[in-house]
Amino acid sequence: MKANVTFPSNNLAIAGILFTPGDHIDGRLPAVVISHPGGGVKEQSPSIYAERLAGAGFAALVFDAAHQGESEGEPRGLENPFQRAEDIKSAVSYLTTRDDIAPDRIGALGICASGGYVPYAAQTDRRIKAVATVSAADLGSAFREGLGRTQDPAILQAMLDQAGAARTAEARGAAPHLAAWIPDNAEELLETETRQFRETFEFYRTPRGHHPRANQGWVLRSIDLIAQYDSYAMIRLISPRPLLMIAGSEAESAYFSREAIEQAAEPKELVVIDGATHIDLYDKDEYVTPAVAKLTEFFGKHLAE
Repeated sequence: MKANVTFPSNNLAIAGILFTPGDHIDGRLPAVVISHPGGGVKEQSPSIYAERLAGAGFAALVFDAAHQGESEGEPRGLENPFQRAEDIKSAVSYLTTRDDIAPDRIGALGICASGGYVPYAAQTDRRIKAVATVSAADLGSAFREGLGRTQDPAILQAMLDQAGAARTAEARGAAPHLAAWIPDNAEELLETETRQFRETFEFYRTPRGHHPRANQGWVLRSIDLIAQYDSYAMIRLISPRPLLMIAGSEAESAYFSREAIEQAAEPKELVVIDGATHIDLYDKDEYVTPAVAKLTEFFGKHLAE
């Protein structure tokens, strides 16, 4: 079963979908907050995982980040890591107010960029009793250093100059400048860019994963927020609560999960899905199924009554 819900985050109305087990009649359920990738929306990979977790007996709340999807927030497309973390905490707050949710049995799952945002939020929000990620990425590092940390430092400096110029232009009345998550000339880049870029294009720009509210662009001045953000700086604070990170063996982003697990304190676990790439874990059944099985075991153990 699923129901549309809204809840506040910094005085913005956040649009969500709450999935619950179809056979649930009464009593309080354990719950998992699920946060979407950068450029994504709640109806994509988060809902795939939420529906399966609901089938395993959990309530699962997916939602659009502030400034994105169906949620409130101007300018549209702002990617603010600190607001993203606040949205996650606000989703937890919302669940604690519901009579059908056990307030002390709430976990969180982050996919892709939210695999950074969820641990970041959980570092200091101890109401999150179990923390999990799928295809985690630290967006701050990705923008500062590029995927694989091969980016020329001059690129970040140029983007920060552009962000400053964009702020000045907005102060003078210009509309916010939107940058594409996937450039319009992506077809020309598919032969030279990374596999992850090609697979991201395939997911977001083809019927496989396309959603009209997803990947419409991000506000360029977001970069001066993203660049100062470090997903895992205080990841040790999650302990003694458990941390699970799931990554594909073929994912170019897998080093984020490996390094985060190294920095984290016990209890912690890295699970590698053999043969999977970063994007495979968004929706491909042969990889999502073992990931969900592990998540079900993890949340079942750590959100037990």
